[in-house]
Amino acid sequence: MAAVRRDLAGLPWWWWVGPDSPDDTAVALRRHGGRELAVLPVLVRSLGHPADTLGPTGQDGALTGLRVETVRDGERLAELVRTYRTSMGIAPGLEPEMVRIESQREDNADIVRLAAVLDGRVVGSTVVINAHRVAGIFLVHVAEAHRRRGIGAALTVAALRAGQERGMRSAALVASPAGEPLYRRFGFTTLSEYRLFAFPN
Repeated sequence: MAAVRRDLAGLPWWWWVGPDSPDDTAVALRRHGGRELAVLPVLVRSLGHPADTLGPTGQDGALTGLRVETVRDGERLAELVRTYRTSMGIAPGLEPEMVRIESQREDNADIVRLAAVLDGRVVGSTVVINAHRVAGIFLVHVAEAHRRRGIGAALTVAALRAGQERGMRSAALVASPAGEPLYRRFGFTTLSEYRLFAFPN
């Protein structure tokens, strides 16, 4: 804990406790001042047959003029990072370093970055990481001014298709309270859960 506090001083950070954590992790975190913020479900669904990819709601382009694009590098990557950075509470000054890290990841061949683009601007993002025949869906975020307009559904459809096109067997994600109802409409079910802890500065 002392090493984490030293190494992450000045940065927002949390500690996730899940089925892959040692049994006494939550107890130890509380002993060191940790406060449980939320219990977040780990949701999964089969990618099955192509016709089964879309859930009962949501189609690409749910909003007129909306496109979901694959992002590889350049200015679009910077826009994508800027979009999801705000959802994580990360300071703007760290953005260039985040872009550099994203562009140089060793596992980039297994990553699909998707941007929801409206009127030429990135208004939503998600990242799909393919490993062990599972499409892990991360960083689903829609800019606050554009929420409740079908953009999250369009991103979810695109993420499921990206995993399926790459031969993944299933998709998995950790759902926030705001996103959970959407994912359940797409047929995701609970596999496990993570508990999120925060610490005083």
